[in-house]
Amino acid sequence: MFKRIFVIVLDSVGIGAMPDASEYGDTEANTLVHIAEYKGGLTLPVLTSMGLGLIEPIAGIPKVSRPLAAFGKMAELSKGKDTTSGHWELAGCPLFTPFPVYPNGFPPEVIKKFTACTGLQALGNKAASGTEILVELGEEHLRTGQPIVYTSADSVFQIAAHEEVIPLKRLYEICKIVREEVCVGNHAVGRIIARPFVGKPGSFTRTANRHDYSIKPPTPTVLDILKEAKFSVTGIGKIADIFANQGLTQSFPTKSNMQGMEIITDLAQNNLDTGLIIANLVEFDSSYGHRNDVLGYAQALEEFDESLATFLPKLKDTDLLMITADHGCDPTIAGTDHTREYVPLLVYHHDLATTGQVINLGTRTTFADLGATIANNFTLPPLPYGQSFLKDISR
Repeated sequence: MFKRIFVIVLDSVGIGAMPDASEYGDTEANTLVHIAEYKGGLTLPVLTSMGLGLIEPIAGIPKVSRPLAAFGKMAELSKGKDTTSGHWELAGCPLFTPFPVYPNGFPPEVIKKFTACTGLQALGNKAASGTEILVELGEEHLRTGQPIVYTSADSVFQIAAHEEVIPLKRLYEICKIVREEVCVGNHAVGRIIARPFVGKPGSFTRTANRHDYSIKPPTPTVLDILKEAKFSVTGIGKIADIFANQGLTQSFPTKSNMQGMEIITDLAQNNLDTGLIIANLVEFDSSYGHRNDVLGYAQALEEFDESLATFLPKLKDTDLLMITADHGCDPTIAGTDHTREYVPLLVYHHDLATTGQVINLGTRTTFADLGATIANNFTLPPLPYGQSFLKDISR
């Protein structure tokens, strides 16, 4: 049906608590709706025209009578609310055994192994905000030269280090050691994250040189299957990190949402390969959601909408675009962790935009419907999970 499929994952842009959100302490979460309410209305003309306001009532986003895209929302089947599990499920690989989490810090055997394998002592070893722990332990890190180790409500082993104390190359080496030798077996967390920072006490700042080291998906994803079938599979942003560099034919790391949109726009205009282009726009989550920066989040959404206005005209008649998210991270509620939410789904192609059809994709029971649709489009074997909605949006 379509020669190229573009997927844009708005990292953490949830759209309402799921029925089981109470199990995660997230019953009040609604990232997109709460941000709009806090700001007194969002200005998102492109997303509005695509039918965003038809998914849920959102301040500033009217319900249009002739949306340019099919619309709906998706529930997460996986047990968790993590970036890794969210993306894996989007690619057709739900996770039914949650990654381990450590609300009280890592147990002694993990820290002892960290020291034995790296020759370093861990400062911190607690669940903490990434910015707050720099205030607490940044100066001690400068004095001792030892890395700061911390986690969150998510399944992550995070290592923070000043770039002038532990150079990036060495920090990345440490993270690889932890991924391969420390966090294994029962302690195989979803991601090891390098968290470099710069500055002086009182003004430490995390840099854009973050790097994630994910565990490998337990079963092949639609990315793997596409690559094996000789289709082009392009990852933008931290897609390569999330999928442990599997299933991609090329990758473009980014340091901002803007850079991600510039790359995907350029590919839409100039790359004629048949296959999948999937981008993760991480700043919604990393710069605003986790930092409870509601107005910054709102501005980032409006900047994305502006870049979408540039991107859409570059799509060809044989292209399909799907916009979604991987979890929530409501910056208006207590805490700085991800939230268990539905994610929005907008599906666009030029013919659909000109027909005037109103296509409500409803509430999908799993993110894997997106992966199933990709597989269906490229006439690949059906995935174990997910129901394709290709026929619903067919030209």
